[in-house]
Amino acid sequence: MGRPKNFEPDVVVAQAMQTFWTKGYADTSPADLAEATGVAKGSLYHCFGSKRELFAKALELYGRTASEVTEEFLARPGTAKDGIRAYLVLLMDMDLDGPVQRGCLAQNTVSELGGRDEEATRAVHRMEQRMIELFTARIERGQRDGDVAKDLDAKAQALFLQTTLTGLRVMAKTFDRKTLYGVIDTALAGL
Repeated sequence: MGRPKNFEPDVVVAQAMQTFWTKGYADTSPADLAEATGVAKGSLYHCFGSKRELFAKALELYGRTASEVTEEFLARPGTAKDGIRAYLVLLMDMDLDGPVQRGCLAQNTVSELGGRDEEATRAVHRMEQRMIELFTARIERGQRDGDVAKDLDAKAQALFLQTTLTGLRVMAKTFDRKTLYGVIDTALAGL
């Protein structure tokens, strides 16, 4: 009989997510994961199978958390334009105010593994689709509330906003706040 686990797997996944997000998949070693989680390499592999399986769980957690935060944030009262702008500014502020400008784990994953890791690519695509759904719903709410033109193609605008958000998360690694806010305002001019 093996020793009982003395760690919480969900906490370990969250800690591993932070490490993968900061260092990337390839540059995160098993030793980095053991140090970040406080769990020995052997125990990590026993619980999660492999570094790749732990990464998949970390990416899933990132997507779920991002979706929950986005959904909650976009459900707040106010106009669609004001709400979406505040949400995008929040993300830029989080990126810029962090100890390291690391951007978005999903976009970092596509940049690093896209085209070579089908599972990771599909996971990121699901996250992007969910964001498009949430932006579409918020724009449609704005249309019902009268603060977005009824003839605007909500899904096309949502796809444009997701594309802009993707670019902003990458640009936040090298551009300043004023420039990024200007991009946000330009992207929202059509709402």
